[in-house]
Amino acid sequence: MVRIKLPFGKLSVKQLLRLADLTDEYATGNLHLTTRQDIQLHFVSLERTPELWSKLAQDELTIREACGNTVRNITASPTAGIDPKEPFDVSPYAHEMFQYFLRNPICQDMGRKFKIAFSSSDDDTAFSFMHDLGFIPKVKVENGAEVRGFKVMLAGGLGAQPYLAHLAYEFLEEDQLIPFSEAVIRVFDRYGERNRRHKARMKFLLEDVGLEEFMRMVEIERVALKSKTYPINRNILPNPVPSILGEIPTIEITNPSKYDAWLKTNVFEQKQKGWFAVQLKIQLGDIKSNKARELAPIVQKYAAANDMRVTANQGLLLKYVRPEYLPALFTELDAIGLGEPGFDSTADITACPGTDTCNLGISDSTHISVELERVMKEEYPDLIYNTDIKIKISGCINACGQHGAAQIGFHGSSSKKGGSVLPALQVLLGGGIEGNGVGRVGDKIIKVPSRRGPDVLRYIFDDYEKNSQEGEYFNQYYDRQGKDYFYQLLKPLASLDTLTPMDFIDWGQEGPFSTAIGVGECAGVQIDLIATLLFEAEEKISWAQEALENNAYADSIYNSYSVFVHTAKAFLLSQDIACNTQNGIINDFDKHFVQTGVVSLPTDFRTLVLQINQNEPDKSFATSYLAEALAFHQQVSAIRTQMQQQEHA
Repeated sequence: MVRIKLPFGKLSVKQLLRLADLTDEYATGNLHLTTRQDIQLHFVSLERTPELWSKLAQDELTIREACGNTVRNITASPTAGIDPKEPFDVSPYAHEMFQYFLRNPICQDMGRKFKIAFSSSDDDTAFSFMHDLGFIPKVKVENGAEVRGFKVMLAGGLGAQPYLAHLAYEFLEEDQLIPFSEAVIRVFDRYGERNRRHKARMKFLLEDVGLEEFMRMVEIERVALKSKTYPINRNILPNPVPSILGEIPTIEITNPSKYDAWLKTNVFEQKQKGWFAVQLKIQLGDIKSNKARELAPIVQKYAAANDMRVTANQGLLLKYVRPEYLPALFTELDAIGLGEPGFDSTADITACPGTDTCNLGISDSTHISVELERVMKEEYPDLIYNTDIKIKISGCINACGQHGAAQIGFHGSSSKKGGSVLPALQVLLGGGIEGNGVGRVGDKIIKVPSRRGPDVLRYIFDDYEKNSQEGEYFNQYYDRQGKDYFYQLLKPLASLDTLTPMDFIDWGQEGPFSTAIGVGECAGVQIDLIATLLFEAEEKISWAQEALENNAYADSIYNSYSVFVHTAKAFLLSQDIACNTQNGIINDFDKHFVQTGVVSLPTDFRTLVLQINQNEPDKSFATSYLAEALAFHQQVSAIRTQMQQQEHA
């Protein structure tokens, strides 16, 4: 799997056409839009990936740090810049954040991935509450002048153990956005878990140390920051360029009811009066290359061709459409199968690829999504107008489909009946966005055979229609009825006493179900061989020297810090001493080697290494710190070589 990183989902027609060509040449002819606003190509042969990477760069596309233990794609509300409710456009802030952390030494080898999101308004459509860092734009007036800033949410996450983010700041000035984020990442890099992968996210570090102590550690890091303030260039992005047709197309709508539904559910007026945005429902987020090529000229004709957005629910958003163009745009979209109404409605299900491409997938999440959408279209057609109930499905507990943040969520599982295993779905209810940084994680209700997924929806929708009160939203109805009510409601569907042969065959499959879990498609794999660590330390030395020569003092210092940590870790492992956090490595090296006299240092190792957050990142300190790191690496390497010679004597 090759993941193309699209900061805040921004995509041009030119880039879309490039990706269509590349998926035909190197992959499967399909572009998969993700909940992280990326685009994925699947089944790319490893030997051809360098060639693919170089061709991506021709149209300013990158895969750098779209996977692995680093800052992942920075997401934002797709409506940023056109949202009628937004205080200001967060797109430049997300872009500046993306540029700042790309290839930044502080986040190249963290214990786990790190996710950042910007919502455009208090509606919080970027889910700030489930990110390591989530930002919501705010404006206040000081001395008669408008001051921009952000409400900051810290250390949220979904996955197997979901956590709602903590409030870090009600209002953080815009020029402190990047300095604060850098300080947070530095703390996570040093103190975050590295061995137990399931405990290596920042939410667990915050749980261990507490919010007050975490913020204290963040404050300590400020001395070492490259920039104490970082003014954001609000004009860093090119303006969207609307299409201007010479004449208005004359169109006769052949399906007026569908067009009216599309207008109500897929179209809204931008904050720029007289301009409209159009949202495209892309089932499963999959768009074939030929479809992308058919879409491209339509976008060029009617919308801003340089600024489409991939949406968090795996769709596309087009900007700057004139109202008089809407009938023609709908007609052309509908002709290629992209004019379906119900964008981001109950009938627009979000689903990760699941067992189709990911080794972590337990049971199917894609074919069942298609079936659930079919059931709603045929049996509950009015649900295309419902935007209160969201349905999200993941193939496993890890929540790439964001099932925990939905009013109705499912994740893949399995059940046993006798000696046989059958595919199952864990049902969750009551999750979703509350707004302004507040969210809800769905409660686990019951596990049912996967083939009964459509009946779960029937039971819930029918009961909601029958028993909800006037004007009652779904989560209000859920809270009033209570968790046990829904357990009892769905309990008949969980029974394994009435299974049929089809219950043992997963959606989209022909043969019997089996579970086979491996490494996930986006997993960052770590190889902690001693020789590799020492090689990496030597590599960091050269990077530190290069950064110093280029007057990039903060970068040089962080690379020197990495030399200390990598070298110490290698020596600890050579003596069969388990390593965990970077902070633990520092402490253990003192305990086992400095205090015992094996390694001779001018001070204890901790004091030597943590000069990093005691000094300004200037030329003098960068030079001395690199020299100390180099001397340390040389001494430890020599001691290790001597030990190896003695072992083989």
